[in-house]
Amino acid sequence: MPLDAILGNVIPLERETVTQPLSELDDDRLMVMIGAEDREAFGVLAAKHLDRCVAIAYRTLGNRTDAEDVAHDAMLRVWRHAPKWKTGGAQFTTWLYRVVVNLCIDRTRRVKPTAGEVPEDLSDDAPDPEVTLGSNQTAEQVRTAVMELPDRQKEALVLCFFEGMSNADAADVLEVSVGALEQLLVRARRSLRVTLAGLMD
Repeated sequence: MPLDAILGNVIPLERETVTQPLSELDDDRLMVMIGAEDREAFGVLAAKHLDRCVAIAYRTLGNRTDAEDVAHDAMLRVWRHAPKWKTGGAQFTTWLYRVVVNLCIDRTRRVKPTAGEVPEDLSDDAPDPEVTLGSNQTAEQVRTAVMELPDRQKEALVLCFFEGMSNADAADVLEVSVGALEQLLVRARRSLRVTLAGLMD
């Protein structure tokens, strides 16, 4: 996604002196620089995290265009929030993925995905909680079943199983306790077992 498409005609402030490559700086330092309207620092941060933002949104929404729009909006919020960023506080990725999830929630409240919009690669190399995919038809049924889960269960499943987050990190993103997250996963697995019972015989 081109940087100009996100930022438009922002006039950057003079950059602080940095002695090491921007790619070697941690997210906190990059956020401080972005807070001073450093477009290059923003480009580095976006390059690090944009693909995963798109992946989370795509697996949650089931539509590539919507997922890219959500990732675009999330990155715009990074730019706008950067001047208020407090180093040493919340982990940047936790905050960013929470933004992505909340944007997905807002979007799904407006438009529910149809079965035809189920993402093609929802079941990738990440471990599937219940089913080993044996055919395209089976994969389609699994993807449809996941997309039909209640939003919070689907978000927990996407973060933990498809994005490989720990329960603690996923709980932080969803702003729930680890116990509450585990209950979401239990309910999601139970729903999938019922929906996909015929495939698991």
